[in-house]
Amino acid sequence: MNKVRLGFFSFTEITDPGEHHSYNEWHQLDHMPEQFPLDGIAYGQRWVSTPACRAARAVSEPPLDSIHYMTLYLMTEPVERTLAEFRQLGRDLRAVGRFHLHRRARLSGPFALRDAAVAPRVLISAEAVPYRPNLGVFVEVEERPDGDDAAGQEQIRDVHLPALCAQPGVAGAWSFADEQRRVTVTWLDAPPRDMSDRLAPIVARRRESATGRTVFAGSLETITPWQWTWFDAADTE
Repeated sequence: MNKVRLGFFSFTEITDPGEHHSYNEWHQLDHMPEQFPLDGIAYGQRWVSTPACRAARAVSEPPLDSIHYMTLYLMTEPVERTLAEFRQLGRDLRAVGRFHLHRRARLSGPFALRDAAVAPRVLISAEAVPYRPNLGVFVEVEERPDGDDAAGQEQIRDVHLPALCAQPGVAGAWSFADEQRRVTVTWLDAPPRDMSDRLAPIVARRRESATGRTVFAGSLETITPWQWTWFDAADTE
């Protein structure tokens, strides 16, 4: 049984083009490490939508069109206490000036883990996929129609996740949902920019068959500490 109950996502836009280095230094060296002592935080990782990844997005609609980064924390029981402590820690850090001001969360919050799948070639269990080293992720955000639950999730579990996991370069995929949206995260061990082209047809088939509407689909690269130069060009968004 998977010990993870929730994925807490933050899709983040940096509002000042000159603040990317500062934001990454703050998040990786200060903010994220403070989360792991909380009892219910199993793991956390961040990824960046580089200019190349952004250009290769299969779907990119407002407000997620403007995001530069995605953070995912995996949370276990006790869920309610973990969420309360997680949010209180954020307030406490902000109160002492340890919070980055030049950022805007375009989508943020807890999503229940619904299903997990793994590519047979990687040998590990589906439950272990997020802890395996990766080069990036491919992320889909879908707006759920009213009443979409069992049937929609069955299609994700039986059709969409297997289709993703059948592709070379995919290690596994997890599906999360709240009342309004579904988020599918696919972990990659091939260059994310290349995987965008490979996975785009699967996203297109999903959009044709689903009752919901995909509003974001694209790859993001794994962030290596102290290597934060993706947006150093003069023209950044």
